[in-house]
Amino acid sequence: MNLQTLKNKIRRKEIDTIIVAFPDVFGRLVGKRFTGVCFLDQIADHGTHGCNYLLTLDMEMEPMDGFRLANWEKGFGDFELKPDYSTLRSLPWLEGTAIVICDLNHHGGAPVEEAPRTVLQRQVQRFARKKIQCSIASELEFFLFQDSFEDSFSKQYRDLNPSSDYRIDYHIMQTARDEDLLRTVRNQMIEAGIPVESSKGEWGVGQHEINVKYDRPVPTADRHVLFKQGLKEIVAQRNQSVTFMAKYREDEAGNSCHIHVSLQKNKRNVFWDYKKSLPSKAFRQFLGGLFKYCPELAICFAPTINSYKRYQAASWAPTKMAWANDNRTVGFRVVGHGDSFRIENRMPGADVNPYLAFAATLAAGMQGIQEKLDCGEPYMGNAYLDEKLPGLPKSLREATELFRASEFAVKAFGEDVVEFYGHTAQLEVSANERAVTDWERIRYFERI
Repeated sequence: MNLQTLKNKIRRKEIDTIIVAFPDVFGRLVGKRFTGVCFLDQIADHGTHGCNYLLTLDMEMEPMDGFRLANWEKGFGDFELKPDYSTLRSLPWLEGTAIVICDLNHHGGAPVEEAPRTVLQRQVQRFARKKIQCSIASELEFFLFQDSFEDSFSKQYRDLNPSSDYRIDYHIMQTARDEDLLRTVRNQMIEAGIPVESSKGEWGVGQHEINVKYDRPVPTADRHVLFKQGLKEIVAQRNQSVTFMAKYREDEAGNSCHIHVSLQKNKRNVFWDYKKSLPSKAFRQFLGGLFKYCPELAICFAPTINSYKRYQAASWAPTKMAWANDNRTVGFRVVGHGDSFRIENRMPGADVNPYLAFAATLAAGMQGIQEKLDCGEPYMGNAYLDEKLPGLPKSLREATELFRASEFAVKAFGEDVVEFYGHTAQLEVSANERAVTDWERIRYFERI
């Protein structure tokens, strides 16, 4: 909806609550709820403010030290939250509620370059200067449980009851048990302006995938984070729960977030040579850039400790840097023909921040075009078994070291952004290294 429509709905008392939010470094939406009258009187024209520590929190909402952007020494002041009214929509699963996503500015109006939405906008602007547009989509997988979030928490996420009794990849019968929920999700997402195309069972027990139509990068990332938030809220209303963890159990499949990408110029697919009916040189260069630089940007595709446990052979997640036509054992799968010809980046898991993952994909691909790189010939066979192929980073520590040492990352994103996200990742590594795990207690408590 537009702002005038919102004003009319507030005056008719159809909407009484406005969520004003922005995506944090984890891709979570954080912000405030305003009454409709307050929003129209005080927020609509000027925006609002939020503490700048919100970009320097860990997952437990604890402010972390060592950031130049915001810290105790500077007093943890405010950012300006500037509503982007192209994102304004009602939320059918929350009565009388609308939401608008904001950009973050410093006092005086300068954008916060480290904000995830700004990081992606900068990459989109680089392509726009060359009159190139990008189409992008993210395929989100998740596990659905019969346990509520509260019960799952009290059980410390052990012995949960998945929504199916066995693997349900492409199942119609077993997924019908969840169809009342999934139909509600599909329809309410569409009502909220999130154009869902389909849902299907995935390979894991209780695992599903819901696909949203491709669009430009920023609107697609906005819909991605709204979808995750909305799905959690809808299932919570039914006393169920979901997880988007990249690997929630060692004996189950991981949750992927495959990213499909193509470029357009003058309404034609830049990746396709229409005269030869073959992939174009630009495609080969873009994919060459992904090959060369995605390992250095791995924290944008795999941002958590858990992300790297998804990269296991014969698990449907990639372990090697290779590309192929319609081959699910490689890191980059190429599909489609003509207008639909595109690259599927299989590196990201469902724990990804879409703004950063999209930005990294575009930055690496653009650099490949600028350097006139080539992707080589498509791989044939089972990439899991080929030890000659270069592997993906094996841990967040390794990925963080690659990112912080990357001259390309500084060139693509700027020194402040690289310092900020490198430090964020390093703090997560350090927190993990201090933790004492259940695995350690079971292994060592009595027998060491």
